[in-house]
Amino acid sequence: MKAVHIKEFGDLENLELTDIPVPPPPSGTQVLVRVHAAGLNRADLLQVKGRYPAPPGYSSNIPGLEFAGEVVQFGDAVTSFSKGDRVMAIAAGHAQAEFVLSDASVLSKIPDNLGFTEAAAIPEAFITAHDAVFTQCGLAAGETLLVHAVGSGVGLAALQMAKAAGATVIGTSRTADKLERCKEFGLDVGIATENEPEFSKAVMEATEGRGADVILDLVGASYFKESLASAALKGRIALVGLTGGATAEFSLGVALSKRLKMIGTVLRARATEEKAAATEAFASFALPLFESGAIRPNVDRVFPAEDVKEAYRYVASNASFGKVVLEF
Repeated sequence: MKAVHIKEFGDLENLELTDIPVPPPPSGTQVLVRVHAAGLNRADLLQVKGRYPAPPGYSSNIPGLEFAGEVVQFGDAVTSFSKGDRVMAIAAGHAQAEFVLSDASVLSKIPDNLGFTEAAAIPEAFITAHDAVFTQCGLAAGETLLVHAVGSGVGLAALQMAKAAGATVIGTSRTADKLERCKEFGLDVGIATENEPEFSKAVMEATEGRGADVILDLVGASYFKESLASAALKGRIALVGLTGGATAEFSLGVALSKRLKMIGTVLRARATEEKAAATEAFASFALPLFESGAIRPNVDRVFPAEDVKEAYRYVASNASFGKVVLEF
């Protein structure tokens, strides 16, 4: 089968589409999926650099954290899927290939109104966002969500689901154009951070001095001090991304006085049971919204798998608005 392969860690030029063996036949709760499309993520860029190793049982040389395809074969313990079912899922790796083995518990059926390419843009972004914003931070109707990098895949997912849940959403972006485009997804207030990450004053003005109840931080250290200043009393901050650095200096007094909760969260390193729970919670909330058209995946660009280097370069350029997808 064809698969994306990292010949040597370091440069994007080391990416190639090559032939590797098809995974072994599934057993137990495993499902073999013929992948038609796979989403790209910034974590894939880190993996190419050798800075995001795969968990045990997966090769760091074969990237891919999400896929959409159809069931080809399944183990004798699988009862919820049939051959030909259209499915999507997060993966610990190996998703950027023509075939992938997945545990049935993390698979979701693709809504009938979505194609494989659209579906491939859903799992990593929407499950990450739903888990962080709703499961971890408990965002409720009437509350305010602040999303950093709101024009990213996870940012747009969080924006749409929060609006569907009756929340107000404030978003930051280094690109004013992305903020403008986010308005069609329901963004209430956009704050450009083109030069310095100074946004707390604007957040406080937008919330009449109350602050944001939940903050989804997809940037990290460079935004953290301002995020603390932007948080409401009993605010919750979910730390998901570290593109702005991993080390921050901040006042513990602010965290104490506001009685803040700070939660670090990742998906890839979780046990299968935890991923299954996150997938089930996402599916229960979001799949009916996809089916009704209330929320939608946002595919920025699609590349054939043969153009994997170009696709990765585009993700690295930060020019994308939403998700980039590889088709196999």
